[in-house]
Amino acid sequence: MRRAMMEAELGDDVFGDDPTVNRLQERAAEIFGFEAGLFFPSGTQSNLAALISHCQRGEGVIIGAEQHSYRYEAGGLGVLGSIHPQVIPNRADGTLDLAQVEATISPDDPHFPRTRLLALENTIGGKPITRSYLADAVQLARRRGLNLHLDGARIFNAAAHFKTTVKELCAGFDSVSSCLSKGLGTPAGTVLLGGKDFISRAKRARKILGGAMRQAGVIAAAGLYALEHNVERLSTDHANAKQLAEGLKALDLPVEHHTNMVFATVPAAQVAALAEHLKQRNVRVLPGPRVRLVTHLDVDEAGIGRALGAFGEFFGAKRARRAG
Repeated sequence: MRRAMMEAELGDDVFGDDPTVNRLQERAAEIFGFEAGLFFPSGTQSNLAALISHCQRGEGVIIGAEQHSYRYEAGGLGVLGSIHPQVIPNRADGTLDLAQVEATISPDDPHFPRTRLLALENTIGGKPITRSYLADAVQLARRRGLNLHLDGARIFNAAAHFKTTVKELCAGFDSVSSCLSKGLGTPAGTVLLGGKDFISRAKRARKILGGAMRQAGVIAAAGLYALEHNVERLSTDHANAKQLAEGLKALDLPVEHHTNMVFATVPAAQVAALAEHLKQRNVRVLPGPRVRLVTHLDVDEAGIGRALGAFGEFFGAKRARRAG
């Protein structure tokens, strides 16, 4: 990947003439089954540009309370987009209740913001959303005249889980944002996919948000490499995550596992000590009572073994002290 970046043919993407960026956008559009694509520095910016491109100021988006665009992206849809979030809870499997979605659509009344968009996420908390559910959401959006955006930051993990293609999973959506720096392993970058008119609006939104880059082919080359070399191997990450989850369960920890994500619940009183113990053994985590562990191409089977060994040392020592 680094070699591809060093050797990338460059131009000025602000004027649309960086050949490597153009190849990435065209290749991504082909893979996802859309007319066009647009390269962004980050998924946060890509999602926000999509929302701005779908909604006018004061219009509403129906979105889940646990979705990144609402909860983890600094409120950008309201702060910068002047878009009204119509928030409903995500169910345990990560989906939104479509009956509740339909009930949340604003009536044609000047007292309410006009509902313009339904935004979904796949995966969410590592949970892959099935094509049958997405197809039902598409049908609802079409029937009620809503645009439909998918935050597909880890959509390739969902496709790997269901043994299908991202094109099949995303069929019927108006736009999809796909992150290249998650499981696909690039240093940065996200591609937004949609129709040509939509991408034209998104390009203006990207400029407003400060995302237009000059010789961006240096980064886009990594994305091209990732799409050609790092998709098929995602099943390895899922297998490693399963091994990690099973090992943590053997330590009597409450564990939740989906695709390449493992969530382990540890006693709150032990969080700081566990984090320090792991750090000393070169296992870095974000400390918290619900520790999220994510496998990726830089974590091999031996790394899973080392991590489990470090967890085992800590909780084994705790048990020994309690028993003594």
